[in-house]
Amino acid sequence: MNAKKLIGTALSVVLCASMLAGCGNQKNETETTTEKGKKTLVIGDTTFNSSNEENNVNPHDAYSGWACIRYGIGETLVKYSDTMEIEPWLAKEWENVDELTWKITLQDNVKFSSGRDMDAEAVKECLEHLTENHERAKNDLKIDSMEADGQILTIHTSEPKPALLNYLGDPYGCIIDVDAGFDDGIVAGTGPYIAVDCQSDDHLTLVKNEDYWNGTPKIDELTIRTITDGSTLANALQSGEIQAAYGMAYESYPMFENDAYTFSQISTSRCFFGKMNFDESSVCADPAVRKAIAMGIDKENFVATLLEGNGYVANGVFPEGSAFGGDKVTTETYDPEGAKEVLEAAGWKDTDGDGIREKDGKKLTVRWLTYPSRQELPLLAESAQATLKDIGIDLDINCTADNNSVADDPTAWDVYAMANVQAPTGDPEYWFTVFATSDATRNQGKYSSEKLDKLEKELSAEFDIEKRAELAVQMQQTVLDDHAFVFCSFLKMSMISKANVTGYESHACDYYQVTADLDIN
Repeated sequence: MNAKKLIGTALSVVLCASMLAGCGNQKNETETTTEKGKKTLVIGDTTFNSSNEENNVNPHDAYSGWACIRYGIGETLVKYSDTMEIEPWLAKEWENVDELTWKITLQDNVKFSSGRDMDAEAVKECLEHLTENHERAKNDLKIDSMEADGQILTIHTSEPKPALLNYLGDPYGCIIDVDAGFDDGIVAGTGPYIAVDCQSDDHLTLVKNEDYWNGTPKIDELTIRTITDGSTLANALQSGEIQAAYGMAYESYPMFENDAYTFSQISTSRCFFGKMNFDESSVCADPAVRKAIAMGIDKENFVATLLEGNGYVANGVFPEGSAFGGDKVTTETYDPEGAKEVLEAAGWKDTDGDGIREKDGKKLTVRWLTYPSRQELPLLAESAQATLKDIGIDLDINCTADNNSVADDPTAWDVYAMANVQAPTGDPEYWFTVFATSDATRNQGKYSSEKLDKLEKELSAEFDIEKRAELAVQMQQTVLDDHAFVFCSFLKMSMISKANVTGYESHACDYYQVTADLDIN
């Protein structure tokens, strides 16, 4: 294959029992300056918690990289536009020398918050530590060896990795100074803010990076407060206890639709979906049950009524507007009568007249696992419970912050409903290798398809963008035909702030929440 210069190529995607924890020392008034006249800002956020696997801000720990990049602590070699095209960031340019070799030229004059220069050797050490400690990153990147020469990093992969640069923009790819250590889950990044106190499920305290390379941060001290209760979050913003909010409950939106507040909203690839359990102990091992569930969920009503229009119906893995999403695949639509016929034909009948079907003496009870930190998920459970009851399925809902440990036990659930950004790298491969292939890192339901695994091998080695899109469509259709997942809706993400807060903006990738441009006047 001829060598190719790649300056920001990517598949284009147009995007997307409650728990309360708070920081006990926060002020309850609207003032935003300290006694010394420094600017301070408090953001209420529903997502910085352990149930989302954000246990700290160390990008080499599970999914904690999301907190690292979202709150302006770490930065990646590339970043994503709102059409999910990759752009230079810590890397100013790159070259695909051959199928196994990438030459990356780094920005000059960038320092970590530790004071160390960000050069190729530091980046090499970071990526080595990442692949030693983060199984998903190791499998994604396939790094065989690296060479550092000043500001030039050369990466050799063990197999062709067309999406390497896309993966390096994933939150786990935040470039940190590994020599600075990981005390209390805090790392030294290159971003506009420095973490000084980190308590997942409670708060994160940040101070501005005086030596930030890409502008001057406007806020002196910033606090992220974990507030997972919707009413508490709304009250905190109204009272001035916080000045901005992420994850506000939809029913609270009217309180802030006035000149005192600013909304930033964007369509994303964040999807609310259910994964089916193929373990032999699960009722979803029966293909008729999986198909009936897919036919028995009223996605249109869920979006229109419970989400109050703040989303759009999902057809497959990826949203409309992408080269591999939307109506390019076909799936089941809401058809309760058809679902009843499917179950009847499979021997699931209501013989005792209680409205719930049975087969071989076993009630058709589906254990629905989900979690409360994403407000949409309890609403989805509520909607599914009502419509599935109409077709004779009893939904037993377990909405718990302990969802991760429960999901690891395939005998404890039948459907795991979750939220996920489906194309966080701008490339389709991510979703399949995380959730759907036989060796996927979060395939807790033991789904296995030889066809899908074969297509993934083709996708992983394909450099042509159009062919990658075609393969991604085939792979989506495979999981849809197997009823391995049911995709319900995509999110219109909203961030709300006081009108005097500027630079607090939504992005399609759900990163970059805190930037050097964030300010309060």
